[in-house]
Amino acid sequence: MPVREALRQLEAQGLLQVVQYKGAVVAPLIEEDSLQTYELRLLLEAQAIRLSVPLLTEEDWEAAEGYIEALEVETDFGKIGLLNRQFHQALYCKAPNKKLLALVEAGLIEEERFLRFNLEQMNLGKLAQDDHRALLRYARARNVDQCIAELEQHLQRGVNAIAQYLKNQKPKQP
Repeated sequence: MPVREALRQLEAQGLLQVVQYKGAVVAPLIEEDSLQTYELRLLLEAQAIRLSVPLLTEEDWEAAEGYIEALEVETDFGKIGLLNRQFHQALYCKAPNKKLLALVEAGLIEEERFLRFNLEQMNLGKLAQDDHRALLRYARARNVDQCIAELEQHLQRGVNAIAQYLKNQKPKQP
């Protein structure tokens, strides 16, 4: 039973795929369609911001600020990915559309897997934190349009990192 539970947890985190007739296999870190995932993330997360930001409270702002502060000192890449996801979810949490939030969470989990293994090489720590602070500042000011513009810039950094990763994974032509 403990092994089955561990496999289920790894599958839920997107680190493992259960394939019929093969069993459990390690999930690819980044799929070829990851760039399309980011395009969808922008649409979904922008809508989550539109719905959530007007409803956020001081408690929500404090939670988001707490995640930023925790990200400043965390060195474990797995925990950094989780804190990043929690920060974003703190900004989207009041969106009343639960299906939308589930889709947003799926995109964040996919990104978390990539960040866990590539954050150090991406060298985005300070830039991402600057983005997070700007997102929080605009959200706090209830400036939804500027918040979405900042989100677009923030996600574009992820698109660029994934594009570079995929480019580096392609075998060299002789």
